[in-house]
Formats: sequence, C-alpha cells, structure tokens
Amino acid sequence: MRNILFGTAALLALGTGLAHAQIKIGMAGPLTGSNAAFGVQMKTGFDLAISDINKAGGVLGKQLVPVPVDDACDPKQAVSAANTLVSDGVVMVDGHFCSASSIPASKVYEDAGILQISPASTNPAYTDDGSPYTFRTCGRDDQQGKVAAEYIAKHFPKAKIAVLDDNSTYGKGIADQVRLNLKKLGVKVAYNTSYTAGDKDYSALISRMKEQGITLVYMGGYYSDMGLIMREGVTQGFTPQYFSEDAAVTSALWQVAGSAAEGMLMTFRRRPRRTRPPPRSSPN
Repeated sequence: MRNILFGTAALLALGTGLAHAQIKIGMAGPLTGSNAAFGVQMKTGFDLAISDINKAGGVLGKQLVPVPVDDACDPKQAVSAANTLVSDGVVMVDGHFCSASSIPASKVYEDAGILQISPASTNPAYTDDGSPYTFRTCGRDDQQGKVAAEYIAKHFPKAKIAVLDDNSTYGKGIADQVRLNLKKLGVKVAYNTSYTAGDKDYSALISRMKEQGITLVYMGGYYSDMGLIMREGVTQGFTPQYFSEDAAVTSALWQVAGSAAEGMLMTFRRRPRRTRPPPRSSPN
C-alpha cells in the first residue's frame, strides 16, 4: 500500500504540475453495511500508508491528505462517493472494494482523469471495460474460478456439488466462472441457485441441498451471508465441504459462522510477505 501510494502520487504530482502544499488522496470502501469489516481494513492500511509517507517527507516535499468516503458496497452510493472525491480534488483513489462499486465509479474517475487502483475488485469487466486510469492489485474472477474448479475436480471427484451465489457483480461473477470451468472439466453441478444477500433465514436453502444429498457447496458472495448459511447447516445437521473465494478470507467470517466455518476451503492471492523472489542462478 505504501509503495503504491507513494509512486502513484509522485507521478501524478509531476504530471499535473501541482503547486499546492498538499496532495489529496482518496479512499473509497464499505465503511458501513454488511461488508464494513473490509472497509475498516482498507482504511487502516490507507491511514498507515499516508502516515508513513508523510513522516518520510511526503511526496515531492508535499504532505498527503487522506480523503476517505463510504460507498457501503452499493453501486449508487459508490457513484456519489466518487463524485465527492472528484469535487474534493483528489489525484488518485485507493478503492473501491466491491466490484459492483468499482465498475460504475470507474466511469466517474475516467471522466475526471483520476487514477483508480482497487485492492479487491476481481470482476474482469472492471479492467476489461475500464480505461487507462483503471487498475487493480488483486487477481480476477476468471483466475480464481479456474483454480477452484480444478481443485474440486482433482480432490473431490465423487462430490455432489452445489454452486451458490448472492447475485451480486462479484458473487455471481466468480460463481459463474466456477460453473464454467467445472463444465469444461466434465464435472456436473447438481444444484445451482442464487440467494438473497442480507437474508436472515437460509433454512429453506439448506433443506433443499440436504434433500438432494449435496456434499460440496461452493459459495460466491460475502462473509456475512456465508456465515449464516453455514450456521444454518449445522442446525439442520448438514455438514458438506464448503468452498469459497477471497471475500471469505477474514476473521469476520468466523465471528458470524463460529465453528461451522472450520475446514472451509478458499482461494486467495499469496501473501506478499511470504512471497520470495526466485533463487539466483549460479554464475557460469
């Protein structure tokens, strides 16, 4: 985060010839709503990066000013938040988090000539249909979907599979990639459905999967709904192998699901701190 903000702000400052004593940097994410745990994580990293850069002298002798906004992972609110950042005069935006927010907001930043770098929006359309100002620092749904499908095919060849999604840009996008890649591998999906994000009662969904003898459930969506689905599964004695994506990689999932989430499989990018450069070859 620190290197991204430093390098980007420096380039923009040089390119635009800013004469102000400060450089405004925007951060847009779900600071409220069911995905607020991710927004809090984003803002914590954002604030630390800004602080570190300013302590080191800022960018081109100018201090960075953080401008955080809340989009609640809602497309309409995201557009409003993007317009707020543009009006405030930011030179770049760290965000948004949800693909459903990043995609419409990117059009606002494109029109204003403002760089947007999302740390989490994985839907391919975000960059495929984006502009020269649109970037991400995470993988894509088509990558995760392929990895998940191949893993399922290899390690659970006899599983009776259900693929669920929350019908969001992110959740359905990645679940559809899992469905597509399973089909390419000749693996049958026994049950496909979408659930309503934010629902509080998933008893009927669990009952249907239990009746059909589902043994592996792939879920495309966010942690709050996943946690409730798994808890309801335990209540009904339904304990399949659960599989999901990077939106499940948060301690907030266990706060909702409790022990029901134990053993869940997830796809996510390698942690940067554990990434080692390849060994140097010996001189000839």
